[in-house]
Order: sequence, then C-alpha cells, then structure tokens
Amino acid sequence: MCRLLAYLGEPIPLEDLVFKPDHSLIVQSYQPKELEVALLNADGFGLGWHHPQDMAAKPFIYRNVLPIWNDANLPDLCRYIKTRSFMSNIRSATPGLPLDFSNCQPFRHEQLLFVHNGWIDNFRQTLYRPIRTLIGDRAYENIYGLTDSEHIFALITHLLELDPQLGLLGALEQAIDMIKSLARKSGARVSGVVVMGDGNQLVAARFDNQAKAPSFYMLRQPKGIILASEPLFAGEWEPLAPDHSLTVAATDLHPHIHGFSCVA
Repeated sequence: MCRLLAYLGEPIPLEDLVFKPDHSLIVQSYQPKELEVALLNADGFGLGWHHPQDMAAKPFIYRNVLPIWNDANLPDLCRYIKTRSFMSNIRSATPGLPLDFSNCQPFRHEQLLFVHNGWIDNFRQTLYRPIRTLIGDRAYENIYGLTDSEHIFALITHLLELDPQLGLLGALEQAIDMIKSLARKSGARVSGVVVMGDGNQLVAARFDNQAKAPSFYMLRQPKGIILASEPLFAGEWEPLAPDHSLTVAATDLHPHIHGFSCVA
C-alpha cells in the first residue's frame, strides 16, 4: 500500500500540499491514518508535474528511493516548482520487490502521468504474465520495473494506442474490467486507487474485487481540486465510492462521478 496525492487548478507551489498541511504527505509517510496493510510509506517517493504554460512539454518527474522525509533537496524543490497539475506517491513496497527508481511512481508516458495505490495478490505468480500477454510491443517496451502498478499503466496506454477514442476514462475503466476478469480466473484479489492526468484533466478510479478498496478522497476548492488517499487538513473531503471513477477538467474544475460495472 502507498499514499497518493493529485492536484488540478490554478498554479500553486508544490510545498502548499506536499509540506504545509497538518497531515501532509511527509506526515503520511511515517504516521498514516488509513493504511490497511503497512505501518510506514518509507520505500521511496516521486513527484510528477506538467509545465504551467506549455501543455505540449513532456511532464517532469522527480523520484528517489529514500523515504520522503530524508530527501534534503525536496523542500527547496517544492518551494521553487509552481504548477497547475501535479501528482505524487509515497511508496510502501510489496515484500520482495527492490527499492529501485524504476519501481517508484509516478510513471510517465508521453503527456500522461500515473499513480496507483493498491495491490494485486501474489502478482508475480498470478497476473504478471497474463497482463503482459494483453499488451502490445510499444507498451511492453515502456515497462522498466516490476510492480503491478506499472503493468496496469502499460495496459491502459496500450488500450489508448489501439483506440484513442476511448479517452482516459474509457481506457482506465476497460483496463480495470480486464484485470478483474483475469483475477477472477486466478482467484486473486485486485484492489486500488488510480489517478492519471495529462495536464488538462485528472481521471481517477477506486476499485476492489473482494473487499474494501483503499481510502480515497476529493476536496473541491474555488481555485482547484485535490485528490488524496487521506485528508490533508480539515475540510469537506468527500470519499469516492468503490467501483466509481471521476473526471475533472481544468476548464471548469467540476468533478464528474461515474459508476462502472463490476466483473464478478
């Protein structure tokens, strides 16, 4: 399990959400409140952000295998960077997976940034090979690590390559259905929260095929919307129901909630 954070709205310094809140990502790394299967998120972290003016620019990524509280450069970096679209992840590694840059999120493909909090039970023994058989060469070649998260992202990018008309929401929901179908055959539990963004929109989903999905909230603000595993500060945080997705565009910052069908 990990913790994640995403923002879309008027440009703000990263420190406003990564450092300043009472229950910031820094605090969640060593004192999470709603973590289901771990005590800490100390196995690396990452930030991804889009250029505040040039939406055609490739998004930027900063990752480290250190615990987020141990990166001495991060406070100044977050004070300097100002953006209208970013996401972050603090990692609690699956036992047996290495602490490696390639396993730290966010993941990136062209204009897309992706973060995932969750797991696939015994991924290497259950869905690792089946997911790889579903994806084409281009998405396959973009897998650098060993995590279930990166394989989910690869499947999404493959679906978008096959049919760009799906859009981010369609590709995300279709990928979740395909993964649930594979999990049904193997008896594996799949659970997660996914957030993707291209600088102009955020798309997210919360799902679980057997039990309670990981925590996930949104906070609507006049100048932006925040998506987070745990509330960062007091406010009218709204949980996203399991097996629901949301989309929010930079043009109006109004979240649209969608229920999607569950594979039994």
